[in-house]
Amino acid sequence: MKTKLILVLLFSILMGFNLQSQFVRPSYSKAKQVENEIKRQKKKEKEEKEKQEKQEKQQDPKANEEQTDPQAKDPQLVWSKYDFIPGDKVIFEDDLRGEENGEFPSRWDLQYGNVEIAQFGGENVIMFMSGASCIIPYLKNPEQDYLPDIFTIEFDVYYDIEPHSGKYYVFLYDKKNQTGSGQSLKNINLFPGGIKFDASTNLVEGGDGLWYNRTKPFWRHIAIGFNIRSLKVYYDDVRMLNIPHLGFNPTGLSISIINTNPVNFYMKNIRIAEGGQKLYDKFLQDGKIIATGIRFDAGKATLKPESMGIINKVVKMMQQHPELSFSIEGHTDSDGDDASNLKLSEDRAKTVMNTMVKLGISANRLTAKGLGESMPMDTNNTPEGKANNRRVEFVKK
Repeated sequence: MKTKLILVLLFSILMGFNLQSQFVRPSYSKAKQVENEIKRQKKKEKEEKEKQEKQEKQQDPKANEEQTDPQAKDPQLVWSKYDFIPGDKVIFEDDLRGEENGEFPSRWDLQYGNVEIAQFGGENVIMFMSGASCIIPYLKNPEQDYLPDIFTIEFDVYYDIEPHSGKYYVFLYDKKNQTGSGQSLKNINLFPGGIKFDASTNLVEGGDGLWYNRTKPFWRHIAIGFNIRSLKVYYDDVRMLNIPHLGFNPTGLSISIINTNPVNFYMKNIRIAEGGQKLYDKFLQDGKIIATGIRFDAGKATLKPESMGIINKVVKMMQQHPELSFSIEGHTDSDGDDASNLKLSEDRAKTVMNTMVKLGISANRLTAKGLGESMPMDTNNTPEGKANNRRVEFVKK
């Protein structure tokens, strides 16, 4: 009897295991399939996301600009025929950093009208608000002649889309503190599509007259150069005015607008610099060329188009003198920490070097290095001093 009972129990246990395996195995198998499917779906989503990000970066070259090694970049050439050379010693600089929105620009004085700092396109600008306004640099002893015999003036101005909008006026004397008479009362009229000074008029190629009816707003870089008696004015990379004998001595600067329509007038990046010798003469004298006019976006190694004047001149000089080789050395002001400035100065030097290679100079004639803030040539306590310290030097190898 015991034997039969034991056999029955064993049979029942075996049948139970068999039934359990029939139910558990399919359940386990199904769970595994679901888990694998989830893994496959996540992997697919990750691949699609990476593919989309890659496509977006290809469509927007600025998206990976900061991550790209400047030495590996193929710089895009702009203003390749620009021949304007900025003065090498900055005597007035206003990039509007640190200015408070809605306040009057601290480095300027007002003759008339209403002007204040505004935020536009993510940066500070000087906004001319009323129908007629005029500002002048705020300097010590403004009644005295503060423009050297050789000087350059540069700034950026904004033209709105409104047809027949007003224009900017540039006077080469201080209208508030200096007395203008005769020839000096003449002003440079900066129209959207052209320039006018006295009887001289020139239009931007492709424009339709001085007013230049336009479908979209734009910025223009204005560059003015004076050399003892001659005056040149540039719109972006085009020389618009060349007067061999100006007929008077420029003594200061006034910038004004007359606005008869509700359009926007903005100005930024103003610089006055004292000129010097020709680049090759300076090189023969000093064994290097100091270029404060090579400029970059703030905190970046992105070259500004107006820097091409000096770079084009150095390239031309190297083409005429094949024995020349340069070490291109970047310098910064003292803003920021030492390590970041060292890296930034090196990246900027490489950008200049790559641009020159793109213009035809053999890479074996150039090297690039950064020195950061370690070798200032001026004080870091004033905007002008900082502007002089932010420089690129071409040193003979």
